[in-house]
Amino acid sequence: MDALKACYGDGSSDSDSEAAPSCTTKARSEEFTLLPPPPISLLDPLSLLGSQDLEIGQTTRVRSFPHVDGNYVLHVYIPIHISSSSKKEIATFLKKVTSQEPNLHVVDIDLPLKVLCKSDEKLEQVALGREFHISLGRTVPIGVHQIDSVVSMLRQKLQTRHHYWIDFNQWEVFVNDDHTRTFLSLEVVQGGLVEITKQIELINAIYKLHSLPEFYKDPRPHISLAWALGDISHSLKNTVNEVSKNCVAKSPNKSIFSCKFKGIECKIGKKIYTVCKISD
Repeated sequence: MDALKACYGDGSSDSDSEAAPSCTTKARSEEFTLLPPPPISLLDPLSLLGSQDLEIGQTTRVRSFPHVDGNYVLHVYIPIHISSSSKKEIATFLKKVTSQEPNLHVVDIDLPLKVLCKSDEKLEQVALGREFHISLGRTVPIGVHQIDSVVSMLRQKLQTRHHYWIDFNQWEVFVNDDHTRTFLSLEVVQGGLVEITKQIELINAIYKLHSLPEFYKDPRPHISLAWALGDISHSLKNTVNEVSKNCVAKSPNKSIFSCKFKGIECKIGKKIYTVCKISD
């Protein structure tokens, strides 16, 4: 079990871990003249935040299922990155929503959005500079004996060399199953919807074979940018609709931002598996 924990991490947590950097010998360091390190903000967007901001962002997260020793959290998803050209427009929208909904937090970082809204640089790099995910299956615990089978079947069923564009066309509000959190999200309603829906169907079949709960009956692919405690969907939807109406009118077919599908990943505990990857 200790060896498994070293590989996948503690099953009660799915946060990323970093390997310790290797140390160079004294002789090696004397042989070369070291260049100064790059600005830390280029390596870690959180470094843009002050210690006071980080303290404000301390939030307790409660998982919707109990931890069982030997189980690890499974999440299958499409990695998404927001292009630099789209960040400014999205950041402007977030600032307007946050001014009316001050209890919103950044997804995964658990930092209040109102803290980041004080600086356009912080908002774009910290809130929008991270990797987002389109979930293709429920986030569920699996037994260690299921890992190899799940990963193998995902790779077998989801291998593809087909590029397609994913268009995020509208802002939407979602609530989790137990109504403990509300999410502000960007939804895929046109380009890429057919392809993503097919991928979800294939993953559902794999989940079913492993006695895992299938995805929602009518999936609505999206990425979540912010969250708030409790069910505030009514007020947040009203705010989103109001802000959307006041934004510059766009063509109904124009997306808020688009990106190419480049692959699927599967995270089990702290370990990330590449299910399929498409080169540019």
